[in-house]
Amino acid sequence: MDYRRFRQWMFFTQWQAVKDYAAEKGIRLFGDLPIFVAHDSADVWADRDAYYLDERGNPTVVAGVPPDYFSATGQRWGNPLYRWDKLKERGYRWWISRFETVLQLVDYLRIDHFRGFEAYWEIPGDEETAVNGKWVPGPGADFLSALRDALGDLPIIAEDLGVITPGVEKLRDDFELPGMKVLQFAWSDPKNPFLPHNHVENAVVYSGTHDNNTTVGWWLDEVDHGTRSFMQTYLEREIDEINWRFIQIGMASVGHTFIMTLQDVLGLGSKHRMNTPGKPGGNWQWRFTSQMLEEAHGDRLKHLTWLYQRRSDQQEQAVGDTAVRETETS
Repeated sequence: MDYRRFRQWMFFTQWQAVKDYAAEKGIRLFGDLPIFVAHDSADVWADRDAYYLDERGNPTVVAGVPPDYFSATGQRWGNPLYRWDKLKERGYRWWISRFETVLQLVDYLRIDHFRGFEAYWEIPGDEETAVNGKWVPGPGADFLSALRDALGDLPIIAEDLGVITPGVEKLRDDFELPGMKVLQFAWSDPKNPFLPHNHVENAVVYSGTHDNNTTVGWWLDEVDHGTRSFMQTYLEREIDEINWRFIQIGMASVGHTFIMTLQDVLGLGSKHRMNTPGKPGGNWQWRFTSQMLEEAHGDRLKHLTWLYQRRSDQQEQAVGDTAVRETETS
């Protein structure tokens, strides 16, 4: 136990130093919070009444998602599901404490599987896949209201991907939470909500997320002829450097925030993918070195950042002046 305590003390000490340094540089940290917790977590062990468990502590029902883009049999995550009635009786104290703790580590939070607050996919604990599940209502506005009352304005980004219903959209919009727009999902038809002309200001735009292939890998290994044809029609040009085309499109979006993966900045292919949903091993192993970062990457990002005005007024002016001087010199 002392060894574990020491490791945790070391982590939190080092992380706080990183966070303080980032704050000095005007950099805000963006965290990711999964909606569910692990079966072998301290939370489940210490408070079994808050989860659907049998007399031996095993889950009677587990979390996941139905068949979708990523998997024909859905995803059986295996996390025990909350007994929201019990959590409500306690004023959602555990959730409020969870948010307060994580927001000491980061400035903003993406809630992974936000739609689970509106309704979640319940799978019998003895099922091997997620096919035979059902939708069960979540805590909805009652929970988010309690969270807002305790924390004030919620620095939350709603991961609203997958099977999204009008109810999920209403819950997100009623609490003025930004949703996500993923460019890799955009190229089906003009009504696709992920296409740039359908973006809204209160949104976070991504080239791709940690669950997607890299944009170069997606383009080379996954995109069919129809998608390529639609993209060329939409962009009115031959597609070259697909990763930088997505970065430009994302920068130009009306969405208030744009996020690109470093793999997309570096133009890396499929073997550099971060995570494959439903794949039990081999994920989260990608690393980069300083030698991979080239000055040309920074120059291109700086130019696009200035061109699409994605910095504060003072920074925009400084970058703009630099661009003007470079233009005059050339």
